[in-house]
Amino acid sequence: MKKQNIQSQKKILIANRGEIAARVAKAILEMGHIPVGFFTDSEPNAYHLAFCQEWIYLSGNTHQETYLNIEKIVSLAKEHKIEAVHPGYGFLSENTLFAKALEEKGIIFIGPNPKSILLMGDKAISKQEALKAKIPVVPGPDNPIHTKEEALSVAKEIGFPVLLKAVAGGGGRGMRICHTSEDVLKNFETVQREALSSFGKADLLLEKYIQNPRHIEVQVVGDKHGKVVHFFERECSIQRRHQKIIEEAPSPFVGEDQKLRHNICETAVRLAKHVGYDSAGTVEFIMGEDRSFYFLEMNTRIQVEHPITEEITGVDLVSLMIEIAFGAPLPFQSQEEITLRGHSIECRICVEHPFTFLPSPGTITATSWKQYPGIRFDHCLYSGLVVAPDFDPMLGKMIATSLTREKAIKKMKMALSALFIEGVFSNISLLLFVLGEEDFLKGNFSTHYLEQKILKRPKEELENLFDQSKETFLSLLEKSLAIECSFSNN
Repeated sequence: MKKQNIQSQKKILIANRGEIAARVAKAILEMGHIPVGFFTDSEPNAYHLAFCQEWIYLSGNTHQETYLNIEKIVSLAKEHKIEAVHPGYGFLSENTLFAKALEEKGIIFIGPNPKSILLMGDKAISKQEALKAKIPVVPGPDNPIHTKEEALSVAKEIGFPVLLKAVAGGGGRGMRICHTSEDVLKNFETVQREALSSFGKADLLLEKYIQNPRHIEVQVVGDKHGKVVHFFERECSIQRRHQKIIEEAPSPFVGEDQKLRHNICETAVRLAKHVGYDSAGTVEFIMGEDRSFYFLEMNTRIQVEHPITEEITGVDLVSLMIEIAFGAPLPFQSQEEITLRGHSIECRICVEHPFTFLPSPGTITATSWKQYPGIRFDHCLYSGLVVAPDFDPMLGKMIATSLTREKAIKKMKMALSALFIEGVFSNISLLLFVLGEEDFLKGNFSTHYLEQKILKRPKEELENLFDQSKETFLSLLEKSLAIECSFSNN
């Protein structure tokens, strides 16, 4: 690729919405470029538009007509003389056809090259590539399973429990754990339907299910000159329905084991180099109780949880993505220049019932929060925001950073206790419950944490827990207000 002059002002379109669109717009502004945002009929006054300098109308009533419409987005980008497009996460961020369509029109895609997306975006292909690169993978065939009979045969061969999952996509959709032959037969067509509905592809993989796993991922960045570096690992094991709600960097499970940290991070770099990766991306691993780790998948985009990595390394990953897309080399002479300092935790603020996880669409009638030292809040919240059922329920990410995990948790509790959202349910009380729970504080948890601590409880107990959490919330809010008053009086 011919290196372009990143110093000259560029018009950069953000092909997304919500908090990530606002985050990308701020980075573009800070770099001295022109952020361009989409507004739609459903969100004419979207939060991210306040950080844009130009606006483009994206017509349509559904995702397929708007944020997933490749032809329309590329045509609008060309019409408005857009020089580059940042896809954020979700929507078209990992779509090879979108990256190619932009490239054909002479528009830069701020993400990896189409070949990397193709190789890593399909779970079956990515597993094959991992094997070629001598990366440890979870036992199971690297080709899609097409029939119930084939799935049953493989399951018996590798041993139960097994995991049925969609070849494409992510976010916890199209996945079922099977403990018996009956589970495989019962779940096969269900997972196929979910995969086809969510990702347009019904192909499935079947692999050994790791008991009490930890979800550990490594942030990597490659440039267009063959260099790849990592920015250490993140812990993403606190999940509901296979979707993350609390992330940490570094991982408390890896802890002070520098050899393990080095091994998993260098493994991620080796895979990224193998596929010629040239942007920000995340290599995800599943780690067993014995600390053995296996390749899970690679996300060829910026992650929701990228802020905690930025906080512990001091590197703006979004700005780095943009510079690399225009041909700039990585600004590091060696991996050793990237250092880890302190601990950062991210809590996803979702509009849903805190303990049933049922969505809570509606209108936010009031919202407020406090800004404390060591706290960052990436969000798209405002009074009057209509939360539609067809959009992701996550509206913000609270990030707390301090020198130790213990202090970061205390900061997070203070920040969450001062976050107020009226008009809809939110998961704030669940987050506060987790942050005060003994096993979480000890770092003793797996991806089954919420299932074990919350979901197995009777409905009446959950309702009582919700009431107790609300009381805790109000108590913490009272304390945070007292702290604020003491600051102002001094």
